Amino acid sequence: MIDVAEGKKPLMIVGNGEIASMAHEYFTHDSGYQPVGFAIGRDYIIGDRFEGLPLVDIETVEQHFPKDQVAAFVAIGDAQLNRVRARHYRDMKARGYQMASYVSSRAFVWHNVKIGDNCFILEDNTLQAFVTVGNNVILWSGNHIGHRSTIEDHVFVTSHVVISGFCRVGIHSYIGVNAAVGNNVDIAEDNYIAMSTSIASSTVANTIYQGNPAEPRKIAATRFCRVRDE
Repeated sequence: MIDVAEGKKPLMIVGNGEIASMAHEYFTHDSGYQPVGFAIGRDYIIGDRFEGLPLVDIETVEQHFPKDQVAAFVAIGDAQLNRVRARHYRDMKARGYQMASYVSSRAFVWHNVKIGDNCFILEDNTLQAFVTVGNNVILWSGNHIGHRSTIEDHVFVTSHVVISGFCRVGIHSYIGVNAAVGNNVDIAEDNYIAMSTSIASSTVANTIYQGNPAEPRKIAATRFCRVRDE
């Protein structure tokens, strides 16, 4: 049995980069979980420890961190338009792990907000009434998610983004720092919304938008982000 402090649940983090380090920090000091180790593909392993905890090959993760004892959290960023994080999330789910979410104690989350698993919601986020956040979503610090808006699975919203009311953000999309999305706007799947972009009308799938007002770029978002076949 893996030992943790009383009242804490053991947590294994997938990743060994900056977001994994951030996840270790936030889960340790502001959650009911206690990180006990990390896992990543063998090609990315340098040394056998990360943040002072064991770092193991993800192919052997169940030998070190049994799924009936340990929850999992995939701490990977927006690589390949969030596909890398999505693949690891699906892999951990298929292995039978319970997936943890982190919601900062310094975020404002209205009582009827719904949040999926493997989400990472940092400080100073505001999630208004009737908001729905899907699975495997990252909301970095300082965002506003307006009433009755929905963020679908595998989305990354950076910092100081305003998403107004009755909006929808499609699967795998990325929204850059200081972007703004108007009321009743649908951000399509596989969108890459560049920094400080203003979106006033619904968008087209697999497209990069940039500027104020937003203009689509000619290169497809999946090509720009080097998405590989799933």
